Amino acid sequence: MQVDLGGYYDTVLAAAAGAARAEADGYDGWWAPETQIDALIGAAAAATATQRIAVGTGITVAFARNPMTVAMAANDLQVLSAGRFHLGLGSQVKAHVVRRFSMPWSHPAPRMAEFIAALRAIWAAWETGEKLDFRGDFYAHTLMTPAFAPPPHPHGPPPILLAGVGEKMTATAAEAADGFISHGFQTERYLREVTLPALRAGRARAGKSLEGFDIVLPVFAFASDSETERERGATLIRSQIGFYGSTPAYRPVLDCHGWGDLQDELNALTREDRWLALQELIGPEVLDAFAVIGTPEEVVAELVRRYGDIVTRLQLSLPADLDPDRRDALMAALRASAPA
Repeated sequence: MQVDLGGYYDTVLAAAAGAARAEADGYDGWWAPETQIDALIGAAAAATATQRIAVGTGITVAFARNPMTVAMAANDLQVLSAGRFHLGLGSQVKAHVVRRFSMPWSHPAPRMAEFIAALRAIWAAWETGEKLDFRGDFYAHTLMTPAFAPPPHPHGPPPILLAGVGEKMTATAAEAADGFISHGFQTERYLREVTLPALRAGRARAGKSLEGFDIVLPVFAFASDSETERERGATLIRSQIGFYGSTPAYRPVLDCHGWGDLQDELNALTREDRWLALQELIGPEVLDAFAVIGTPEEVVAELVRRYGDIVTRLQLSLPADLDPDRRDALMAALRASAPA
């Protein structure tokens, strides 16, 4: 398992500084969010601020763009990072695609599979010089003149990782992508009972196994030696769980535990703009299923127990002021685990 740093940044400058700190602290990778910054620009800033670690987008909203624009940006980032870039794609939910980005929404899993196929066709045309002739149900790319074709480079196309929650998008990731990015709103039970079977089935349909297939997991975790800080962290995580749990698309995770009615309650609060009240509905059992809170050693031990035989890359933020030797020991414990 490799240990990466994710997080949220309100400016691209803060993102670059965060990536530089991640590298200095010994992390293996860093992932740019697409919240208050553009993930692709954030990844570019991170690539120039680092030399060693992997740099990825976690995630780039595919349906807010088209395959050609993403292919060009990802190719540039692969060159800029000297082959360290990982293209993380996600669909977002319908409301954001239609109302925030003013883009079309239809058949998200088939559309995403075709989006990825188009990316690969565009990159292949640039690499080989062959005529670009991609024609699908959602996208068509049939024009590429030499003036607009980037020259081949030694790093090749970046790996494509697809984010998902539901079984259809998860299976699409297994069939079409090089890896899967789990949503942070997940539990060990959901990963084992829903996600892994969907991934295995998708890989089997593609004539492949999970060997060499990345599974990236951002976790709700808060590590601190201070009990007061841990209580503060629990409050923050309850708010996150409540926010994501209010979204209908993420209900299957709650249903897996028999908590589907909680989604209705959370969603009702959002409709009343009672965002601060969401955390009040997240009880100890729900918090424990979604999150890991404790001392740094307790957090790492529990993450290894829950996910050590599943994931290849774990996104975890350890305390910034942690003693370097202690941080190194914790990262070593995580890296020692490997998918079965």
